[in-house]
Amino acid sequence: MSNKTELFCEKNGKLHTWHTILTGFAFLTTSIAWAIYDPYITKILNRLLTESEWITSLSQKLNEAFPVLAKFAETQGQDVNVAGGGITLVPLFIGIIMTFDNIFGVIFQPTFGKLSDRCRSKLGKRRPFIVYGAPVSALLFALIPWVALKANLPVTMIFIILFVFSMSLWRAPAVALMPALTPSHLRSEGNAIINLMGGVGSVIGMVAGTLVSAIYLVVTGVKVTAENEQFTSFPYVFLLGAVVMVLGMLVVRIWVKEPSSLEEVAEKNQYADEKAAKKAEKEARKAQKLSKGERKSLIFMLGGLFFLFCGTNAITTFFALFAEEVLGKSTGEATIMTTLFAVCSAVAAIPAGKMGKKLGRKKTILIGLVVFMAVFLLYVLTQNMALIWVALVLGGFANMFITVNTLPLVLDIGGIEKVGTFTGYYYTATFSAQIASPIIYGIVRMFTGSYMSLFVYSPIMFILSILCILFVKHGEAVPQEIVDKIEEENAD
Repeated sequence: MSNKTELFCEKNGKLHTWHTILTGFAFLTTSIAWAIYDPYITKILNRLLTESEWITSLSQKLNEAFPVLAKFAETQGQDVNVAGGGITLVPLFIGIIMTFDNIFGVIFQPTFGKLSDRCRSKLGKRRPFIVYGAPVSALLFALIPWVALKANLPVTMIFIILFVFSMSLWRAPAVALMPALTPSHLRSEGNAIINLMGGVGSVIGMVAGTLVSAIYLVVTGVKVTAENEQFTSFPYVFLLGAVVMVLGMLVVRIWVKEPSSLEEVAEKNQYADEKAAKKAEKEARKAQKLSKGERKSLIFMLGGLFFLFCGTNAITTFFALFAEEVLGKSTGEATIMTTLFAVCSAVAAIPAGKMGKKLGRKKTILIGLVVFMAVFLLYVLTQNMALIWVALVLGGFANMFITVNTLPLVLDIGGIEKVGTFTGYYYTATFSAQIASPIIYGIVRMFTGSYMSLFVYSPIMFILSILCILFVKHGEAVPQEIVDKIEEENAD
């Protein structure tokens, strides 16, 4: 019989729920940061760019050179968002700046994913990046709104760039932590818990504005409004997010136990005797080369992820501005709406993992994409406000059906030996989309004159994602009974 030692997130051949939750605090910290970053940074940038004499001058020169642009925009929507008489470049520049975190992700994330694969330290392979990277990110995060109030656009941009760079240092290791500590057949269930933690982090980030506004009113007697929020509550929202990020890092540092090397993982997860361990190592090296079918599945899956994130990124980036322009909502009110989305995502996390295990990851992902596309198109056709709430509820469930199963599917194409590397591939695809999408949609918004176009742009991206994922033929987990049979044969 084999003398198998269980990984941190495994207990008696099943998922160790509590240990997986502890591991999920790494992902929780990143979720908090981005839940605050997307809606609040766009508002900060909208103010700074609108006040920028350079942007106003550039917009005026564009309108003078091409007056047909303003006339075309006026025919497309109720509000052209004029700046100096004509269309403004503000939405385009917001989109460009919001791609910075994703540009850094594409450049640096695969590198740091590979470095975490090779890391040898007392803390393990992934934890050093989290333990040292998260506090730096938290400090820079807390400083951004203060700098935006005290300095100009260029100085604010320096702090934004430093923050997104610091995040790119440890995001891939944070995401790779759970898969590296979990057997392949348990990863969809494990990823469900991780995404539940991410959902909790998103809720914390989204309700932070409402909580801070209430505290600010009690302490100062000043009510936070859409007009004064950047000068009152914004800095404290970012500070709260930074504090929780550090607390999440401490949980990972103190309670998560990670093997220090790949050899230790192989020893604990495969075979105890030396001969079997060597055999497993040899097979692992051989498995690093993908078959033609696996490469094809990987390409189509990464393509599907690209279009998926093109659609979702446009929504997360511009929803606060959509809520303000189309629905007449403040940032706080907009985040309450997105909180509903996050809560529904969190509720669906565990069922999504079980669904992925029972129906298959690919089928579950496709179901989520179809629901996403349907609810958004329904709102476009009716423009009924009640359907926004329906879309947020159903979209929250659909989001988790997709999110829980995409990363495990990609990782299982590569195998446990290349978890960090394939995590990097995953983020290369998703970050490439998040680089392209804000710019593309910024141009769409500039010419359509309304953020309503958001609900046409995203469904088109979801359709393209579906077409790609239909060609994916690999990445499903090996059933537990087959794993047990192989282990018994090797033991004999």
